[in-house]
Amino acid sequence: MTEINCDMGEGFALYHLGDDEHLMPLISVANVACGFHGSDFNHMRRTVQLAKRYGVKVGAHPSLPDLQGFGRREMKMARDELANCLIYQIGALRGFLRAESMVLNHIKPHGALYGMAARMEEVAHAICDAADVFRVPLFGMIGTLHETIYPARGHRFIAEYYADIEYADDGKLIITREHPPVDTARAAARCVRAIREGVTETVGGHDVRVGSESICVHSDTPNAVELARAVREAVRPWLAAS
Repeated sequence: MTEINCDMGEGFALYHLGDDEHLMPLISVANVACGFHGSDFNHMRRTVQLAKRYGVKVGAHPSLPDLQGFGRREMKMARDELANCLIYQIGALRGFLRAESMVLNHIKPHGALYGMAARMEEVAHAICDAADVFRVPLFGMIGTLHETIYPARGHRFIAEYYADIEYADDGKLIITREHPPVDTARAAARCVRAIREGVTETVGGHDVRVGSESICVHSDTPNAVELARAVREAVRPWLAAS
């Protein structure tokens, strides 16, 4: 079985990013920004309330403290400082969840932090240090330190597949500052193949191993709503019950 997750709630102050209102009915899980790459206290509260309205589970989407760069620039932080940075963000979201009688479902690091944890042991351990406080699963990628360090530290690991990001020949994600529109039919077919065969085609035409316990769609992909709708329809036979 699989589920569809979406990074969302990433507006700030008067600025809005992504069509969360129309995405929410199409997904199973919302990864809610916690204020350090996008979002603020008002956006966090509204996103949690929106998720509650549609029966969508909510996880924390914490970032490096990089609002200007949308959390997609790497930073050097000591392990304890990074863990504290994450506890601060996740704790804030859990407060808004408690206000709506909801629970924290998982933690999914955002952007550069996600990529750093895939290959840097100290970063992966800092994420686990924060997760030790909240005792919820961690989202990540197979074939990386996510898959080895998270479970070794006693945390359930949920393997993701990315519907709207290309994969490099080494299995890593090709991260860009902005997500271009994607071919929804191709993306949906790739998701089905990831579920059925556990592989995806890279930009170089090779197959790499991927997980598909959860499929991610980004709210800042220009055609995110259409993509989420196409993916949902394609993977409907494998969708976990809400």
